[in-house]
Amino acid sequence: MPRGAILGVWCLAMVGCATVQTTSPGAVGIQRKQTMLVSEASVEEGAAKAYATALQNAQQQGKLNVDPELTARVRRVSARLIPVTAAFRPDAPAWHWEINALTTPEINAYAMPGGKIMVYSGLVDQLHLSDAELAAVLGHEISHALREHTRERVSRAYVEQAALTGIAIAVGAPAGSVDLASSVASVTFELPHSRQQEAEADVMGLELMARAGYDPHAAVTLWTKMQAASTGHTPQFLSTHPSSANRISEIERHIAEVEPLYQQAAQHE
Repeated sequence: MPRGAILGVWCLAMVGCATVQTTSPGAVGIQRKQTMLVSEASVEEGAAKAYATALQNAQQQGKLNVDPELTARVRRVSARLIPVTAAFRPDAPAWHWEINALTTPEINAYAMPGGKIMVYSGLVDQLHLSDAELAAVLGHEISHALREHTRERVSRAYVEQAALTGIAIAVGAPAGSVDLASSVASVTFELPHSRQQEAEADVMGLELMARAGYDPHAAVTLWTKMQAASTGHTPQFLSTHPSSANRISEIERHIAEVEPLYQQAAQHE
């Protein structure tokens, strides 16, 4: 068994296993509890390192925030969404949020743990997104961060690793044994979310955009555009965000739950 895998298994025992409720249910009723084998702080630290590397690479390639209008637009929409994250997590508005844009034809966006956001220009330009549709994307990605889906996926990966090796979990590994920055990057850019996680991000993102004063019906037009863009090839965004046949209908089913929140927010604009 490789040394890194052994240390990963040891780390599980060191951190401990916890079943947690990462967010409040909200109007859409997210109730599922999650089993975590790594700490929130360690995953956020890993995310900060992975995001810093992504920014550095983008800067070196001359692709980071080179479109001032797009960058300002993404940050403006994000600035409306971030305060309403308190409906699910009171601590979230105070996270060290970073919002940037990458100039590339790829259709993609992500939010790493702790509020590290990147929007690819191809997503906005090729799909001709309105601000409300952009809010649907950002709300969806922010919801993954609020629900700590990356932490959950890293935890599951460690369980699978331990099961495959067939080696008992041991105690006493030194802190920092596992390269969490690499793990965070891997689950962000390579591994798909589960259908359950996607469903949670869809409906939670719907509530976030409604609370921020964006018409939740734009989530339907967003995913309709995304489906059309996937004809003949799969955009990077969908390669890590699997789409199901009933996704749009599920979003439509939850619109009635968040419509009053949208109407209330719109009155105060």
